[in-house]
This record gives sequence, structure tokens and C-alpha cells, in this order.
Amino acid sequence: MMVQYNFDEIIDRRDTGSVKWHYSDDTIPLWVADMDFKAAQPILNAIEQAAQHGILGYTKPTEALYESIIQWHGSRYDLQLDKQNILFSPGVVPSLALMINVFTEVGDAVLVNDPIYTPFMTKVEQNGRALVMSALKEFDGKYQLDLADIEAKIIEHKVKLYLLCNPHNPGGRVWTRQELEALLALCKKHDVAIVSDEIHQDLTLSGYTFTPLLTLAKGYAHKVVSLTSMTKTFNVAGIKGSMIFAKDDALIKKISQQQQLNDEYELNLFAYKVMRSAYEDGDEWLEQALNYIEANIDLTISFLEEHLPDIKIMRPEASYLIWLDCSAYAQDNQKLYDKLRDAKVELNAGVKYGAEGHLKMRLNVACPKALLREGLNRVSAAFSGDVKA
Repeated sequence: MMVQYNFDEIIDRRDTGSVKWHYSDDTIPLWVADMDFKAAQPILNAIEQAAQHGILGYTKPTEALYESIIQWHGSRYDLQLDKQNILFSPGVVPSLALMINVFTEVGDAVLVNDPIYTPFMTKVEQNGRALVMSALKEFDGKYQLDLADIEAKIIEHKVKLYLLCNPHNPGGRVWTRQELEALLALCKKHDVAIVSDEIHQDLTLSGYTFTPLLTLAKGYAHKVVSLTSMTKTFNVAGIKGSMIFAKDDALIKKISQQQQLNDEYELNLFAYKVMRSAYEDGDEWLEQALNYIEANIDLTISFLEEHLPDIKIMRPEASYLIWLDCSAYAQDNQKLYDKLRDAKVELNAGVKYGAEGHLKMRLNVACPKALLREGLNRVSAAFSGDVKA
């Protein structure tokens, strides 16, 4: 029997330790990438059942869990996995750091795009590698890979590893099969390993097709790794857990050995339970959530085009994050951020994502429409006076 989820429900998250809702005032958070939606009922049931069992001891992944992961990725993305292709990790960011240590040595160059999710940059530098950035090109309202610049940077800096974000955060691009094939060919030409963060894969929006990099890696599987998780998809980021996929046996062994160094290869009891429940029974919730998110994206774009037409909007192809160019309304990054905070609405400052984020902001629309409308009113008020959505 179909469950109809209520995404309009406003759930008070203040005073819960929430990172997103940490305020002591009535600020509306449209920033960090978690949703203000209650998790799918099967997930909540799985957590409750585990707690009611009463014994919360050491736990390992079951055959049923592996099968749920294999079925989800095979049926949705034609990514054919076997149990031996799958490793577990506390999160995608720890996995990025892990991959840096698997594929490079201290001092080696690692290439990322600009703009990019902040940990791509910080983990490279914190691990003593040389950070090399290739700016994405904006064309027709969306980002494109600058393959000529990428190749030039690879040659100039003797790059050993490329960290790809697909779908892209913060720009929301779902890289096409053709773009990925061209990038893969370039990396293969110069013997550059490529690690793809695919955590937003399941949030691909209607009209777009997500292509896992590993489906294209035949003949180069010893240098290709994908990272993903159910946490963004099903709004369970507080339950840490992710997966590492690789098709080459020797590479999987090397990654596993690196994990052993820090003892970071196990998840907790609830993460295993939630992961299996999400992949077995979460598709109904996800379909409804994506429909609601797409309606919120439409609402946001319509509102901004009407009331703040000088903001340049990059419509996302995946996720619930909208990349906004606010340069018409400010000349200083800190003043832009402060102007919105003074209006009691918080967005992510674009400058945190690299130089290309100058005077840009990232807006999260995964919340009940009433909260979104009020947040948009405050954005508008900050720039042009009080306007009602």
C-alpha cells in the first residue's frame, strides 16, 4: 500500500544539536546540504526495530545488505557490482582523504575543479599534496569541463589524481556520458587516477541521466574509484555511512589495506540497518521527495526571476542546491553573506567553493514550502525591500 508523505510538515529542529538549525534566533537556514523532511517510514521502522531488539552489539554487513546495494545500482544505473567490488566507509569525505593516500604520495599534485565542494580542496592540502585547480567554464547557464585546461594542468604539474564531483556540487551538473568518456580518455592518456564522488547520484532530476564513472572504466579499472552513499539521498546524514566501489581486485585490496591503517572500514549497527532499508524500501519516499524538490526549484526560480531578476540562476540537473550569482547586488563576499544573515536567512557563501564562487551563494530548497517562501522573502528583503512570495 502506497504511503503518502507530507513534505509540507514543519518539524522543529532547534535545540536538537542540528548543525543546520543551530541558531538562537528565528533565522531560516537555506544552507548546509540536509533536508528538512522526515525520513522514509521504512527507515524509521528499521531503526526502531533495531533499538527494540535491545542488543546493540558488534555488527557486520549481511548478505542481504550487499544484495540491496547491488540491486539498487544495477537496476537504476546499469552499474554491475559484485560483493567484492564494495567497501564501506564512515563517509564520502573520509573516503576522499583515503583515496588521496591510496593514489598519491606527499607532495604529489591532485587536480580538482573550481568551484567545488570545499573538502575536495581542504583534504588535498591537509594531506600534504599540491592542490591544482581547473576552473569550469560557464556556457548557456551551466558549467562545462575545460578539457584543454585540465590537460594543460595535468602536464604542467605532473598530476597523479583527479577528484571528480558527479553530479557536481555546487553547480548541479550531471556530467554526460560523452563528457565523462572524454575526461576518462584524457586521464588514461596521462596515467592519472580518477576518483568520482557520486553522492548526489540518486537526486538526479527529471530529464537528466546519471552515468556512474565505473560503467565507462573498462580497461582502466585499476585507476578508477567511485564514492557514494545513501545519506544525502534519504536525508540520513546524521547516520554516518558510505560505500567505495572499485572493479579491480588489486585496487580493492590496496584500498582495504589503507583502511586498516586507521581502522576505518566498519559502520555502526544503525548505518547498516538504514542502508539496507533505504535501498530495499526507500524508492517510494525518494520519488515523492524528488517531485517536491523539483516544485520547490520551480518556485524559487520563478520568485527570483520576478523579484530579483539580476541574480543569475544556475538551474540544477541534480540535487536540491541552487547556485546563484549575486554579483549585481554586492561587490564584497563577506558583505554579501552578512547582508543575508542580517535579514535572518542563511545561504552558503560561494567563495568557500573556490575562486569561481566569488559573489555567488548556494541555496538549499529541500524544506517545506512555507519555510522556503519565508526564506525567499528575506532574501528579497535583504536586496530590494519587503516582497511577498
